[in-house]
Amino acid sequence: MKILITGANGMLGSTLTEQLLKTNHKILGTGKGILRCNHLIFNEISSYATLDILNPNDIEDTVAKFQPDAIIHAAAMTQVDDCEQNKELCSRINTVASKQLMAAAQKCGASFYYISTDFVFSGEDGPYKETDKTGPINFYGKSKLQTEEALKESGMNWCIIRTVLLYGKTDHINRSNFIYWVRDNLLAKKPIKVVDDQIRTPTYIPDLVAGIIKAVELQARGIYHISGSDTLTPYEMSIQVADYLNLDKQLISPVDASTFTQVGRRPQKTGFYINKAIQDLGYQPTEFNKALKIIFE
Repeated sequence: MKILITGANGMLGSTLTEQLLKTNHKILGTGKGILRCNHLIFNEISSYATLDILNPNDIEDTVAKFQPDAIIHAAAMTQVDDCEQNKELCSRINTVASKQLMAAAQKCGASFYYISTDFVFSGEDGPYKETDKTGPINFYGKSKLQTEEALKESGMNWCIIRTVLLYGKTDHINRSNFIYWVRDNLLAKKPIKVVDDQIRTPTYIPDLVAGIIKAVELQARGIYHISGSDTLTPYEMSIQVADYLNLDKQLISPVDASTFTQVGRRPQKTGFYINKAIQDLGYQPTEFNKALKIIFE
């Protein structure tokens, strides 16, 4: 199978590309600018190409040249506050560019796998099933939902994979995520305030990657929720990080979301029911405490 990946320089896309390079599929990893993930080792049948998803001609040329069987669209503008403050740019990246990529995929008959988010929900009554009513409360969630709806109406072979609060080992791409932020502050003896009134099912990146690959290989269709199985608040996550690394958890103060001035509202209670992914894809989430052991070993 020929698989094109967008966002190959990102936290999710780089791990996805790395794992797909270990398969027999022909891979084209794409990203804005040069390849920044030096750990990615391409082989004789796979490569990396620069792709500016804000350039429709670049999208069409790249897809037409590679002629993929499947496109995994992981590139996105994901910072909630940035999306709220730069709605036009967010819309161009998350919605307009995604539709242009979909159109290019249709021309070559490629299946489309779209990585979406729990933020398409309001957070009033999570955790959520795939069939639950959406209702985003910030512009980031709205932009992702608009693409979901366009994909459903496209008439092409599609699969939407929603996920929740990604974390994992990212030292190799010089990126950070929540658990590294907690570790680094505690190592520096800095007190931190962490939200304890937002509920999530945090997702270990390698688990999500395994689920995406299985969905592509099985040619899955429809919507799938893929996340962790542990229901945790960010505060509870930070306490587990401190305990595992034997750091001073007295430096961590639980607060509610109103403590912070954030432009984009966050849903209070999301998280997913993942029964469908377990049943259809053989998905097996890693427990949060076991994932910490893998990350920090």
